[in-house]
Amino acid sequence: MPKNQYPTTDLTAELKKRRRVGFANADPSVEANDCIKVYIVSSKEQVDTSDAFCIEPVDLNNFFDDDGKIHGYKGLKINIWISSVSFHSYADVTFESKSDVSVTQVNGLVEIGGKGITDLKSNLQKFLADTIVENKDEFLQTFSKESGFIGSIVSNGEILNKKTSDGLTDDPDLEVVRLIVGSDAAGHLYSRVIPLVLLLIDGSSPIDVDDPQWELYLLIQKQKNQQGDTQRRLLGFTAMYRFYHYPDSTRLRLSQILVFPPYQNKGHGTYLVEALSNVAISDNVYDLTVEEPLDDFQRVRTCVDLKKLLAFDPIKKYIQSAVLSLKHGKLSKKTHIPRFVPPVTASEDVRKNLKINKKQFHQCWEILIYLGLDPEGQGMEDYLTVIANRVKADILGEDSETAGKQVIEVPSEYSPEMSFVMFKSKSGESSTTVQVDEKTQTNQEEQLKELIDERINEIKLIAQKVSQKNQV
Repeated sequence: MPKNQYPTTDLTAELKKRRRVGFANADPSVEANDCIKVYIVSSKEQVDTSDAFCIEPVDLNNFFDDDGKIHGYKGLKINIWISSVSFHSYADVTFESKSDVSVTQVNGLVEIGGKGITDLKSNLQKFLADTIVENKDEFLQTFSKESGFIGSIVSNGEILNKKTSDGLTDDPDLEVVRLIVGSDAAGHLYSRVIPLVLLLIDGSSPIDVDDPQWELYLLIQKQKNQQGDTQRRLLGFTAMYRFYHYPDSTRLRLSQILVFPPYQNKGHGTYLVEALSNVAISDNVYDLTVEEPLDDFQRVRTCVDLKKLLAFDPIKKYIQSAVLSLKHGKLSKKTHIPRFVPPVTASEDVRKNLKINKKQFHQCWEILIYLGLDPEGQGMEDYLTVIANRVKADILGEDSETAGKQVIEVPSEYSPEMSFVMFKSKSGESSTTVQVDEKTQTNQEEQLKELIDERINEIKLIAQKVSQKNQV
């Protein structure tokens, strides 16, 4: 709306005119994150109560234009309720008043203008999509009318028997169900969980529900209701894509995995990852990969893979050899410290039998060696040196100490403490065109040390988790 300017003396008259058409002072804007709360509820009784599970933190600004700003509302409050029974949603919107007019005084002049009133419905639909139920009473009725929604979906899928290492079913109340995307059931379910995908999986976008190469794996919990009937609840899911691998095999790539917030930190993520690993083995795919894994997921994945690797006899001799080399090698006295990577034959055996890809196996390999050493005993100092050299080589290259590579810090508004460029002079000679002062060199060394410390701490944390599970 264009801005009009009035002398200060005319302000009173102008405001009187606007009161006749319902003028009200409005907050100029409010961020979506500051006025919207998202809740997951399992019954109609939880709606509007403290028993509802609030999802936080969650970034809602991305779904609103103008950097997440909502304009034209005073005292705006939006509570979004998502049913864990049918995955319908309802948005309860309240505000004191709304107006597309704002009043400001600049250099003695009063500016009357505004940015319009944000269309809440269209912006909420950006992430709630077709799950929105506009009438609250209709939303509350979905808890009874669609109580069998997940059960009907499961009836169209394949129930996978998840086994433990001793051959027994791990939890009789949990099951993993596979749905091939392209079927009505898979498309119907995925359309309902899209809001949680967009809210909880960083950088995610919906999968193509018409592409049969996609597969959904549902983590289901069976429960008895008051009438004694078995009902099924969806705790989480993963979306996998099946690629062709020449000449006669396939590869599985995990693209999305989500355990819904009320069920997290209870071992359900581990259960689902173990089931996926078993699928890769039973289907005899080429290997299992993960698309841009986050740190928390990578930790769970590595623990699951280590459990299988520790019981895999063909690689035990290679682990023992690496451990002995560290205990007796005196690496600190050598001019060139080797990288303890697994033999090619070991990597291939692991891929063929456990479907763990090479990159992931190398990550696990460092932890397998750590588990074979005494944290306070001989070989640990050399082990830490090997890890430090490997991290440094990954950043600067294999010949970082002799090839004339240098890291130069550059200013960045995104991440100043981690911003740098790397260059390599010709023939490995030191560069004369870029001067590196002592302060810059010190900062580079500190950054490398932080990365090395992060990796070593991660190794120790995962090793501790694996050791505790093996002792149970």
